[in-house]
Amino acid sequence: MLKEENDTLERTMVDPMFRADVLNGLAARPRAIQARWFYDHRGSQLFEQITDLPEYYPTRTEAALLDKAGPQVLEIAGAGRAVVEFGSGSSAKTPRVLSAIKPSAYVPIDISGDFLRESARELSRQFPDLPVHPVEANFLHPVPLPDQVATLPKLGFFPGSTIGNMTAAAAVDLLRAMRHSLGEGAHLLIGIDRVKDPAVLVPAYDDSQGVTAAFNMNLLERINRELDGTIPIENFRHKAVWNAAIERIEMHLEAVRDSEFTVEGRSFSIRQGETIHTENSHKYTPSGARLLLRSGGWTPVAEWTDPDDKFALLLAEAQPVRAAP
Repeated sequence: MLKEENDTLERTMVDPMFRADVLNGLAARPRAIQARWFYDHRGSQLFEQITDLPEYYPTRTEAALLDKAGPQVLEIAGAGRAVVEFGSGSSAKTPRVLSAIKPSAYVPIDISGDFLRESARELSRQFPDLPVHPVEANFLHPVPLPDQVATLPKLGFFPGSTIGNMTAAAAVDLLRAMRHSLGEGAHLLIGIDRVKDPAVLVPAYDDSQGVTAAFNMNLLERINRELDGTIPIENFRHKAVWNAAIERIEMHLEAVRDSEFTVEGRSFSIRQGETIHTENSHKYTPSGARLLLRSGGWTPVAEWTDPDDKFALLLAEAQPVRAAP
């Protein structure tokens, strides 16, 4: 009886947006579930493993760019800002920024609460004199910041080319939400991945050790665990492809055989070869990245890239809106 009560309690605590996105996504054609639901505690751990893989170039390339750009970011944005990191994860790259720009506070924002708090505690140990104010929230919408940083100038930090997970329209909406959260006069330091040879891109999302595959498949495990699903996980495989027409990597969960299952009592079926689309990773040309930022209300003021032009780090400012050209 106790186990049944606990199972019922866990299901009632499920994020209603997760429930709605999964049920609607499985019913849609083509099937698709938003990538943000990858990041339960296990998914967040797997993603951190992905960032250390030899095929996954963005993390180490961006880390080198942060070391290079730090002094110039301080010169342009100024010291004493509250660093607000969107989708902070493990905050692995954050110490590079905090060490370089002399902030007055750090506000990590993440949807995975347990992982967020673990990371915040670790960062507090590294920077014992820096106030850290974790916020558990969905940063796709404007996020009210803690009162402790309300009057401080802000520097938004959005590394990892996470902006690429969204369609152009959704990315613009996110950038506008960030501007609303941070306020006029704020700066945004953002990583954006470049368009490049698919021979480099595809292995970054389909690594030889199978970590990215486990990350993708964990979404099905989460559905089974949190939404009382009966998905036969062994009937699916991870698939990553380059869509040249849209300049993005796509991740899918492909059915390797016909399958029927239920999620919260609703019946679903999928035929062999059909997929559930789980993630996009859009890549940008230099001009495309700058246009994206301007469309979201941010004016690019500085840019750094690696010698092979694989990845870009941009600093933008929320300048006053002009009434005329």
